[in-house]
Amino acid sequence: MNLHDEVNKRRTFAIISHPDAGKTTMTEKLLLFGNRIRSAGTVKGKKSGKFAASDWMDIEKQRGISVTSSVMNVPYKGYEVNILDTPGHEDFSEDTYRTLTAVDSVVMIIDSTKGIEAQTIKLFKVCRMRGIPIFTFFNKLDREGREPLELLEEVEEVLDIQMYPMNWPAGMGKNFLGIFDRQGRQFIQYNGNEQETAISYENLEQPEHEKLTSNATYEAAAAEFELVAEAGDSFSLDAVLAGEQTPVFFGSALRPFGVKTFFDTFVDMAPAPAPRKSTDGLVLPEDPEFSGFIFKIQANMNPAHRDRVAFLRVCSGKFERGMSVRLSRTAKTMKLAQSQQFVASSRGTIEEAYAGDIIGIYDPNVYQIGDTLTAGKERIEYDELPQFPPELFQTVAAKNAMKSKQYKKGIEQLVQEGAIQLYKRPHTESYILGAVGELQFDVFEYRMKHEYNVDVVMEPIGERIPRWLWPEQVDESLFDERNMLVRDRKDNYVVLFKNDFALRWFQDKHPDIDLIDLFQTHTYLQTYEDR
Repeated sequence: MNLHDEVNKRRTFAIISHPDAGKTTMTEKLLLFGNRIRSAGTVKGKKSGKFAASDWMDIEKQRGISVTSSVMNVPYKGYEVNILDTPGHEDFSEDTYRTLTAVDSVVMIIDSTKGIEAQTIKLFKVCRMRGIPIFTFFNKLDREGREPLELLEEVEEVLDIQMYPMNWPAGMGKNFLGIFDRQGRQFIQYNGNEQETAISYENLEQPEHEKLTSNATYEAAAAEFELVAEAGDSFSLDAVLAGEQTPVFFGSALRPFGVKTFFDTFVDMAPAPAPRKSTDGLVLPEDPEFSGFIFKIQANMNPAHRDRVAFLRVCSGKFERGMSVRLSRTAKTMKLAQSQQFVASSRGTIEEAYAGDIIGIYDPNVYQIGDTLTAGKERIEYDELPQFPPELFQTVAAKNAMKSKQYKKGIEQLVQEGAIQLYKRPHTESYILGAVGELQFDVFEYRMKHEYNVDVVMEPIGERIPRWLWPEQVDESLFDERNMLVRDRKDNYVVLFKNDFALRWFQDKHPDIDLIDLFQTHTYLQTYEDR
């Protein structure tokens, strides 16, 4: 099979949702259909000892939440499907935002009992900004929830996107009968278990189905679906791929019901890998020269070996294990001898991969998030990954000074994953951590204890506003505990202002000092290096 055919077989997508909408449960059902797992655990089933396959960290299993993105590969219907299960909680949204740079489409799961929620809106806006095609799944139809028409109207109004129902539910909760499959021209009957009965529209007229078709709930849903079909927007695959229209599916991931119908339609409709922007212009996935970028680094996926894995999105060409590539940031040549493919924490050696695939490569502590790897002669870099200013800050120190070696190693490795940022007070060895959400500190403390055997003491210093400084403009006498002067991981000066008033007061008092926002940091650092 040639490169073009291999690329067109790839489907790489992320699943996004508000917490508890059923994102991880949906991921597991997709793994079941692809025969990657034999039975689904659920993050709710703690007493049974079964957990979601995509939640591999101990802290995820204990709290019943996803705190980091997981990558899974599933062969299905002749396609190679790469699924990225993202954290739903807003405290871990930075990991989700970076993950969205590595996918070609998104599945948005909405709890039909609640409708659109805050975190879903934020994630949707990121997808819209990046022009990522979105497929919508209204979940939990086996429970009493909101009316389908009401859900569609709310999402269209809040997200400003056309909704095109690919199927339509008949009832909900105890009265849930099944769904009308618009594309397959069939009614898929819900039997209260994992078995689904598909009845073609023509066969619905047969006497054996009279009990179903004469049911008042069925009749009302059929009339409603007919109205939606007549009055709604027409389907446009071009609009879907442009992120202007979203195909809508109804079902229950837990049962599961409607999930296979969704997945069958999705893999046929979702886009194959697209060209990617780089410093050398658009790079086509069919370009024979291998290239890719690192969007995530994870330490200690295998606690027995304390390894570090860099997650790489292949953007062009063919990857082959053992190949030599160039790290664009340093121009150094690396040999990729250890490469892996994932089903959450399970992984196996992968010999080859193509544009669209997500693979793991061993990180000998040289890679950074956003790094570009190429096998070509030209030195290119893919678009910079998004950065987010930390809002909360805490001091951190080891309880036992005798464990300073493990302490420093743990901080270095966890900070490199990108979930938290590290700062150091000048002339001291004291560290400060910055994060966008409180739970990130809890995860850091937990992982330091259980992965590096180090107990830490952490003290909040509250919300702060970080601003970078040119080295020649630094006057340490201008700063104190209120407006704290620190250095970041790259030894650049940063001021952590107490609040917006303190920031504005300092700007008025010292207009000759440049205060640089985090979103300008890349330009600032590049300019500094050039100087």
